[in-house]
Amino acid sequence: MIAVQVLVFALGLLLVLRALLSAIRTFVVPRGVYDQISSAEFRLIGTIFGWIARPGLAYERRDAILALFAPVGLVILPIVLLALVLAGFAAMFWALAPDSIETAARASGSALLTLGFAPIQGWPALVLSFGEAAIGLILVALLIAYLPTMYTAFQRREAFVAKLAVRAGTPPSGTELLIRFWSVGLPDALTDLWAEAETWFIDIEESHTTLAALPFYRSPRSSRSWITAAGAVLDAASLLRSAVDIPTGARTDLAITAGYTALDAIAGFFRIPTIARPATAGDPIVVTRAEFDAAVAELAAGGLPTRTDRDQAWRDFAGWRVNYEDALLRLSTIIVAPDARWNEAARRPRRSGAGSR
Repeated sequence: MIAVQVLVFALGLLLVLRALLSAIRTFVVPRGVYDQISSAEFRLIGTIFGWIARPGLAYERRDAILALFAPVGLVILPIVLLALVLAGFAAMFWALAPDSIETAARASGSALLTLGFAPIQGWPALVLSFGEAAIGLILVALLIAYLPTMYTAFQRREAFVAKLAVRAGTPPSGTELLIRFWSVGLPDALTDLWAEAETWFIDIEESHTTLAALPFYRSPRSSRSWITAAGAVLDAASLLRSAVDIPTGARTDLAITAGYTALDAIAGFFRIPTIARPATAGDPIVVTRAEFDAAVAELAAGGLPTRTDRDQAWRDFAGWRVNYEDALLRLSTIIVAPDARWNEAARRPRRSGAGSR
């Protein structure tokens, strides 16, 4: 019997330690650390919300439902961790006094919720009771401290998304972004935009991997999304580098690099499979040559000088887009982002393009 008690106590202690490790990984560690418990909880909640917000519904209705997914999942996570702590301490209370499971569960619940209705007898049980009460308060405090950080990062992200709605339309488009900047006579201001975009990409790479629920927090308007904003900026920079006949600085390249690095990091954190970094000519993209030609024609109609060698421009554009397209489209699908130019193509078969830069 003593051996059983020791085993049950050890298993209960391990369960509590595992719950604490999950809380530390999720709420404390300042880097993207994958955790099985929080991941399983969010996948389960996501499956439920995915069933409720089924594809047959109007997008606005789906967006309204999915807007609750991340907040609900975040609120339920501490409840799951508290339940694991309660079960673990109940096992330890039973190991100290193997009377009945109900008595052990009552003692654990009384300590965890600091209710104090269960009598505690003996120093070992008293130490367990104090420890469980402290852990319960710590878990609740971690969630309370976590939320301001989450919403601060959310506001930073959405400020850029809102700016892009003015600069690139709704839904945002890379061609529209270039045309609007050109039409107001501010092509040089694009340099500032690429610098701002580079900073934004670096910020979302850090925040969307350390604050795991943040990528699923939806924009205040159903027509906006951080992932469509990212796609519009990257497409605009790629079109500028490949099809527009004006000098471009290193800022454009840095913005693209920061963009695909951020998207790769976010997709990798959520273990979303993406293609390996392309390295040879002929790697496929989903955007067709006809779609590219139509975009270049729009740029020319907007007054931008375009390159005469369209074949080379197409190869250059495909070489830039292939770096970020796969992660962009897969994240758009997982997040259920609104349709935007070339982002809704996630469900189309791939076509041949050009290699990476």
